[in-house]
Amino acid sequence: MKVGSLFESYEEMWDALQELQRETSSTFYVRDSKSGEKAPRHMSKIRAGPVVDILGDEMTRIIWDLIKDKLILPFLDIELHVYDLGIENRDATDDRVTVECAEAVKKYNVGIKCATITPDEKRVEEFKLKQMWKSPNGTIRNILGGTVFREAIICRNIPRLVTGWEKPIIIGRHAHADQYKATDFVVPGAGKLEMKFTPESGQTISYVVHEYKGPGVALAMYNTDASIVDFAHSSFKYALGRKYPLYLSTKNTILKKYDGRFKDIFEDIYNREYKKDFEAAGIWYEHRLIDDMVAYAMKSEGGFVWACKNYDGDVQSDSVAQGYGSLGLMTSVLVCPDGKTVESEAAHGTVTRHYRMHQQGKETSTNPIASIFAWTRGLLHRAKLDGNAELKNFAETLEKVCIDTIEAGFMTKDLAICIKGMNGVKREDYLETFAFMDKLAENLRKALGK
Repeated sequence: MKVGSLFESYEEMWDALQELQRETSSTFYVRDSKSGEKAPRHMSKIRAGPVVDILGDEMTRIIWDLIKDKLILPFLDIELHVYDLGIENRDATDDRVTVECAEAVKKYNVGIKCATITPDEKRVEEFKLKQMWKSPNGTIRNILGGTVFREAIICRNIPRLVTGWEKPIIIGRHAHADQYKATDFVVPGAGKLEMKFTPESGQTISYVVHEYKGPGVALAMYNTDASIVDFAHSSFKYALGRKYPLYLSTKNTILKKYDGRFKDIFEDIYNREYKKDFEAAGIWYEHRLIDDMVAYAMKSEGGFVWACKNYDGDVQSDSVAQGYGSLGLMTSVLVCPDGKTVESEAAHGTVTRHYRMHQQGKETSTNPIASIFAWTRGLLHRAKLDGNAELKNFAETLEKVCIDTIEAGFMTKDLAICIKGMNGVKREDYLETFAFMDKLAENLRKALGK
């Protein structure tokens, strides 16, 4: 059969055969151009264990489907447990689907998550929601526990605002309580603010916080030893896995009891359980004041894990991301204290502006790299759990293909702007969303010898 009778190219024909392979698990035969004999060419896939595939919203959901169709499913025989955390389905299930999803991640140990909407008043009105549902990330974190680690994806041709950063600075955020579970209120007028703790047994503890002469504001926040202990174990395990030193930053000189508790727990666990392993790996753990740590980070070359309290991690993860050039080149992995369960996702949101353009039929150039790395980091953990060398090689190859493609000059508009500036970018400097995905798929096939 001539290619031209049904297909415009051999590549198009082979793509069609791959699709048929996925549906039928057939073996195809390719005729050798020299001998004329037929040889079997079975498009075998790499077996992969169970993964929870967590669907999301808007432009990232469009990209999510492209990633699976072009970069994952053609090459992996993977057991996917799919949970739709799109805002409409969360509303339809009264958000039960988020809880069920988190329980599935606990069961299968690997969750790979698309970006999702956390609704505000405008979103409630837009989607006619029953209520303003909580952040799905927060719900999942509360069920799984653990620490969120954010790491930059470094491409040599993407300028860094902090030029000395040659290695990743990995931010580990203790995403529990503190300001994010605080009780705050506006003080209406003069009076006394007191803080009181009533134990299950024993004497009540009370403190006078402030005596107001007029109106003001007040705040009370908390954390727990159990959560701080989990934070410490996740941080030490992650640093050991990456062979990077670990720093914890606090302001214990001011919050002597509150931040001092973080410092003491980390130090105790390190000395009892991790010091020997750290020394054997040639790495170290150190506590630093937050202001000293920020100064050190700016002057360093990178190459360390930075454990931050909740608010500090929220701020520093975004500032570090911009220092490396783009939030679109930032991974985010939730690691549970046992080191066995992880959930990976992109560090950015659902890219609403691009989705509106996509809905109108306009061209977009949306960066998929962080979402692709959500898949690779999840797959790498699956490979580690299962001792699956083939899967590990596939995930590492896909990451290298992404970086090599960008460094070869093929990229989305946001990265072109990083290189040339907003006013210097021309249309030929970047690819639109679907063309960039096609380029990655083409390069992945070449890298895998498919």
